[in-house]
Amino acid sequence: MLLAGFFFAIMNVCVKYVSHLPTLEVVFFRSVFSLCVTYYLLRKNNIPPLGKNKVTLTLRGIAGCLGLIGSFYTLQHIPLASAVTINYLSPFFTAILGIFIVRQKVRALQFLYFSISIAGVILLKGFDIRINTLDLIIGLSSAFFAGLAYNMIAKAKNDEHPLVIIFYFPLLTIPVAGIYSLYNWVTPIALDWIYLLFIGIFSQLAQYYMTLSYQTANLAKVASLNYLGVIYALGFGYILFDESFNTMSFIAILVILTGVFLNLFDQKILMKIRPIKLQK
Repeated sequence: MLLAGFFFAIMNVCVKYVSHLPTLEVVFFRSVFSLCVTYYLLRKNNIPPLGKNKVTLTLRGIAGCLGLIGSFYTLQHIPLASAVTINYLSPFFTAILGIFIVRQKVRALQFLYFSISIAGVILLKGFDIRINTLDLIIGLSSAFFAGLAYNMIAKAKNDEHPLVIIFYFPLLTIPVAGIYSLYNWVTPIALDWIYLLFIGIFSQLAQYYMTLSYQTANLAKVASLNYLGVIYALGFGYILFDESFNTMSFIAILVILTGVFLNLFDQKILMKIRPIKLQK
């Protein structure tokens, strides 16, 4: 998940650099690259591309499509760190949906930690005038659909190869993004093509490592590591895009990260305590 977060951070920067292109056109290029690479790897390794659990995989593809569109939209329209912070509320939705979809337990204390992160998002919206209500709604919707997609990944972990799960993402995204792009095409120029290529490469790497993570570990635990991307976003936003934040905005981001780190720290403590109790 740490590797996935780093690759996603680089992808986010590239998406920001092509903010002048329609969101769904960027999504289309990213999906075409992912489809071609994934299909090649599936065939090379003699893995049936359509998998076994087609309903689960289709839901993963649809949710991933909607989540990606919302994520790219916020990256293009609001400051990088704020966009990443809002999109990274997905661990909250991942944990909540995980109770019903994959029957994973979430302790009462973890809801407190998630509430702290949500309070931070409310603060961030209130003190960053560059974020309007529509942008916030789209960002939250993106986080919800991402959480749903992650649950579909976890649900298919025992039966599907990671490449099959990834394959359904572009397979269902391309028709949506392609039809829109056909009628709203803007031809990329100069460095745009390089940024679009990088978006494809780094998102593919990030998707692969993220899928492995969600297939092998507790959803609530690994999902929280997503928030480390906020630190990358703050640095990249300041250095590359000359983005600055007022004190209250930094406090809001700190509140969000506090909720995440409390969640991770609390789980590590429990993991250390339980073996001691068993020995006694």
